[in-house]
Amino acid sequence: MLSMRLPIALLVTFAAFTSGAALAQKKYDTGATDTEIKIGNLMPYSGPASPYSIVGKTEEAYFKMVNDNGGINGRKINFISYDDAYSPPKAVEQARKLIESDEVLFVFSPLGTPTNSAIQKFLNAKKVPQLFVASGAAKWNDPSNFPWTMGWQLGFQTEAQIYAKWLMKEKPDAKIAIFYQNDDFGKDYLKGIKEGLGAKAASMIIMEESYEVTEPSIDSHIVKIKAANPDVLFIFATIKSGAQAIRKTAELGWKPLQIVNNGASFVGSVMKPAGFENAQGVLSAAYNKEGADPQWKDDPGMKKWSSFVDKYMPGADKTDGSIVHGYGVAQTLVKVLEMCGDNLTRANVMKQAASLKEFTTDTLLPGITINTSPTDFAPIEQMRMMRFKGEHWELFGPVRGAEATPE
Repeated sequence: MLSMRLPIALLVTFAAFTSGAALAQKKYDTGATDTEIKIGNLMPYSGPASPYSIVGKTEEAYFKMVNDNGGINGRKINFISYDDAYSPPKAVEQARKLIESDEVLFVFSPLGTPTNSAIQKFLNAKKVPQLFVASGAAKWNDPSNFPWTMGWQLGFQTEAQIYAKWLMKEKPDAKIAIFYQNDDFGKDYLKGIKEGLGAKAASMIIMEESYEVTEPSIDSHIVKIKAANPDVLFIFATIKSGAQAIRKTAELGWKPLQIVNNGASFVGSVMKPAGFENAQGVLSAAYNKEGADPQWKDDPGMKKWSSFVDKYMPGADKTDGSIVHGYGVAQTLVKVLEMCGDNLTRANVMKQAASLKEFTTDTLLPGITINTSPTDFAPIEQMRMMRFKGEHWELFGPVRGAEATPE
């Protein structure tokens, strides 16, 4: 009997071993190996949106820090970032290069609404993740039609709804002018304001004025808006045009209540060029902490951020909110890749990205967390209102979503 049992026992042991080995087997798609995770990125290093390119430089620096500390589950990140000049045709060309020549695992944090719109169908057809898009357009949260595309930052429409709800409470009889970029980016904000104002939109909005991103100066638009005499001016613009709008309003001696979108609220790249004296009282909203704000000097997360900038981006302007953004989204990606373990397939990257629960970065405001699900591809959905005073933003009121939170 003993001689019969031994082979059976060995077979059982062998079966258990091989079964365990199968379970532990590593899974890779193109762009991942035992030693490397190859990640693609598109940034406007040139062109009209080039001030935002510091986001890509921050991500590159963050991944260098990760690699210096041993990588992710023993794998180093190979970050390949190309200039698309904020041009949709160029973005398509560079995206094809990343997928077909560089063979990246996925495209991470490509910046810009028009450029990402141009590559969305291509990447989804190839089943390549377009992960944590650096744009708040609503179209990045459409998992049923675009299961390979996910945003990161708060949506433009949601942000605009937050402003509208606040305004309805504080200035219900306001005469509103909306200055917006003439593309999907600006039109999402325009739509959000109208949704937030609801039935009162028709009576409160007295002017809608758009500009082209390629215009060297938007001064004539501000002069035209002033002539309509609104008492509230919404500025939905990118960095350069946002700074120009705030500065020109002051030069005209005109003092409407100005509300500027989050992406054009950075102290170093918008408020300082506009002139701190011109920016007093301007409103916006935020989900990230402000980099050089003294109120965060003892905050553990911002201490880590500051140390990172000192070591990996020496001389960088800590008042530039794009550095805070780049750090936060890179930290989120590292979390996702850690969750992937040894299953580095494109499908699993998207699965884990859609499984974030109450995750927070070093840079998010207290009370704001990242949550995703297979039916919700909008990681950040809350903000706090803020007012510019002196050389910094002052937060006020509660954390808000699209539905106004009671004071």
